Amino acid sequence: MKKIRINANSVGLVFRKGVLLRVWKEGTYRLGFGEEIEIHDCGKHVQISHDMDVLLQHPEFAAEVTVAEVADNELVLVYQNQNFKTLLGPGRYFYWNGLNAHRFIRTNTSTLDIDAVIDSNLFEKAPLAAYIRSYKVEAFEKALLFIDGKYNKELAPGQYYFWKNTTAIQVIKADMRQQAMDINGQEILTRDKTQLRINFTIQYKVRDIQKALYDNRDYDKQLYTLMQLALREFVGSLNLDELMDSKDRIAEAVRQQSLERVAGLGIELNYCGVKDIILPGDVKEILNQVLIAEKKAQANIITRREETASTRSLLNTAKLMEDNQMLYKLKEMEYVEKIAEKIHTISLSGGGQIVDQLKQIFIKQ
Repeated sequence: MKKIRINANSVGLVFRKGVLLRVWKEGTYRLGFGEEIEIHDCGKHVQISHDMDVLLQHPEFAAEVTVAEVADNELVLVYQNQNFKTLLGPGRYFYWNGLNAHRFIRTNTSTLDIDAVIDSNLFEKAPLAAYIRSYKVEAFEKALLFIDGKYNKELAPGQYYFWKNTTAIQVIKADMRQQAMDINGQEILTRDKTQLRINFTIQYKVRDIQKALYDNRDYDKQLYTLMQLALREFVGSLNLDELMDSKDRIAEAVRQQSLERVAGLGIELNYCGVKDIILPGDVKEILNQVLIAEKKAQANIITRREETASTRSLLNTAKLMEDNQMLYKLKEMEYVEKIAEKIHTISLSGGGQIVDQLKQIFIKQ
């Protein structure tokens, strides 16, 4: 007979002609004639070439083994000594009941929601990540959840996890921050058939995500079209002169005209502005000519006004000089002084007053 030693955390299976006779645990044993033994480490998985269903009929063997059966719609998380060890998919698994304590968490993957008992830290790590769908809604976003094509609920900012199965999931997100949109190169005819091109800009926010994403399709494209039509409608109702006089009011008028329409898209319109009004070359040339003519007319008016004031001043001076002989003499001396500044030398002879002699020089008798 052969002496056999079974160490701690090991198990010995004694067979005769392929039939399990005994299960030996830690200790020393003697193997009989015709018997064979298989020694297995209980710290590892059960790996036996014999039919497990037959072996489980033996009470001693069944007491040493834990069977984990996983259905097609299930997953089992295996914890060994309180630490996550592995993930079991559909199938049948066997573990020795040795020194290592095993704990099994079973979950149904045919539903969408993941059981709260499963540690969320494992969701994005292998191997569990392969069985999970994840969606992230940023802090500046909101989203709508659709399950099998049907609206389910609104999602606030956060991270969401669902099991991967045959259920179809769709998460549609919208940016809730203020956004800008340019409506450029709009060629429009005014009421007097003047063609011009306008560049327009708007700022808006999504206020009702259900209206924006559920009740409407491509709300941003619809917004662009609504603002484009509102701009064309307002500009087309004015002639060129009215448009140029009220260009500062175009943005606010278009905004007020569009408020009710964009509200149906779940959007709040915060600001509108005209970036450019581009006129055709010939119209621009005509307007420049009009502007030049207006400025010339204004200059002529100012010149005439100044000439009139100057003439009136001269007339008043003449009346004062007529009434006051001394003032007349002073004025004469002022003009003589101005003339003398431009003459190098003046020679006077004979009698009489200097002023009278100068008068005779400069005033033709």
